[in-house]
Amino acid sequence: MLILRGGCVIRSSLRYKRMAAVALDSTGRDQLEASGWAKVENRDAVEKKFAFSDFSEAFGFMTRVALKAEVMCHHPEWFNVYNRVEITLSTHDIGGLSDRDLKLAKFIDDAAKKE
Repeated sequence: MLILRGGCVIRSSLRYKRMAAVALDSTGRDQLEASGWAKVENRDAVEKKFAFSDFSEAFGFMTRVALKAEVMCHHPEWFNVYNRVEITLSTHDIGGLSDRDLKLAKFIDDAAKKE
């Protein structure tokens, strides 16, 4: 087992190699905007709000996202109250949006549709 900076646990048998984050280009930013992610004021970040029927659905959604984020070693900023979840994405390593944010946003959107 290998523990990376930030607390991510990766089994050595997976031969995990973390690649450097790549700054998101205009095409990637357009994809985020088109799927409902809004630019955060005064930051190179995006945010999106989700609403579910109850706390159980919201928590299940957050659990799926948390498991994916752990595998990616890329963790969102989020806030939850009862059935609402607000998520902000940005890559701290590069101080702004990256390819990791786009990949995680796509997963998050798919997970939200399954609820």
